[in-house]
Amino acid sequence: MTDLFEKLRMDADPLAKYSHLPDDYFFFPKLEGDIGPRMRFNGKEVLNWSLNNYLGLANHPEVRKADAEATAKYGLAAPMGARMMSGNSVHHLEFEKQLAAFVKKEDAMLLNYGYQGVLSIIDSLVDRKDVIVYDSESHACIIDGVRLHMGKRFVYPHNNMENLEKQLQRATKLADETGGGILVITEGVFGMSGHMGDLKGIVELKKKYNFRLFVDDAHGFGTMGKTGAGVGEEQGVQDQIDLYFSTFAKSMASIGAFVAGDKRILKYLRYTVRSQIYAKSLPLPLVLGGLKRLELLKTKPELRENLRKIMGAVKSGLKERGFNVGDAQSPPTPVLFKGGVGEAANMAMDLRENFNIFCSVVIYPVVPKDVIMFRIIPTAAHTMSDVAETLTAFSALKEKLDKGYYRKEELVSVTR
Repeated sequence: MTDLFEKLRMDADPLAKYSHLPDDYFFFPKLEGDIGPRMRFNGKEVLNWSLNNYLGLANHPEVRKADAEATAKYGLAAPMGARMMSGNSVHHLEFEKQLAAFVKKEDAMLLNYGYQGVLSIIDSLVDRKDVIVYDSESHACIIDGVRLHMGKRFVYPHNNMENLEKQLQRATKLADETGGGILVITEGVFGMSGHMGDLKGIVELKKKYNFRLFVDDAHGFGTMGKTGAGVGEEQGVQDQIDLYFSTFAKSMASIGAFVAGDKRILKYLRYTVRSQIYAKSLPLPLVLGGLKRLELLKTKPELRENLRKIMGAVKSGLKERGFNVGDAQSPPTPVLFKGGVGEAANMAMDLRENFNIFCSVVIYPVVPKDVIMFRIIPTAAHTMSDVAETLTAFSALKEKLDKGYYRKEELVSVTR
């Protein structure tokens, strides 16, 4: 027998040579100051490209005012209890009504958190007779929800409609035998690659196969589509999405989430989604603050327009300089390099310490062992000057990488 805690060790390699750095340098970094493009990290100001504050609402004066007034009036305790028992309010109902109308669905349900919400929605929708078919690059909340499923599940390669059809054929055969149904799950925007899910292609398969479609559009809500209603609107298939989900942690710059769809299925979810039934209701300051954020989404298209301007400048500027940014069609912008984990760490340190730019770096196992990915998050709050500064820094980074500079053992002195 093994002591349970003995196997719970973190392997420091291949970042062992940076063990002298505080834990919060690479893995729990502290960004301080007002949320925005310029914040403080490790004691100095940095240009920040790592916040999902897509529309710049985190410090919008109307948002700050609404948050402050709601907190002063209600505090963070109200309402006290779960929605089903004692935690409901007219404000929760109004927020749900407006969210449903915005994404063109009959009804919507508030959720305390996105991750728990997706997990619990999947759990409530399917039983052991049902079959799940999902995209291979789905977010962890989807993967973990699928893992809890007691029935069969099939995965298809990212956005591969030909393979999806094969999985639907397998799923249909199995569901016919068990008497169950089929749930297809994908994302509107995949947060790492910036790809849009091929919702149009998936919906086309509804003509041949009987399934329901659940879309996690956390990164598409507020940023994609003519009105910001998401990738379904962008691709002209919003009405074919059976369950539409988004978190408030991206475009809305807040906490919480919602799921929207037909009234009948939403009523079912209200009585079965365990993460809501057994959790305290979303506090009123978050609900009233959410209503103000939604109002700005609807009445200030210039926020979305500026986001797209910055996004376009970042992507085109990087491409013109020979960088590989994939074929991202949405705000998240991956910048891909060839190199190992040690080189990735050195590049991130150089970017932070010498160029004063904070940008998240993604390494194996999220990406293959020989790939380094910096993930740039453009927002409406950034400026063209920020873009120019960043392009200059990345060009210098690429030149150093090509010359083997980042293969050295120690490069940057980090002080606190």
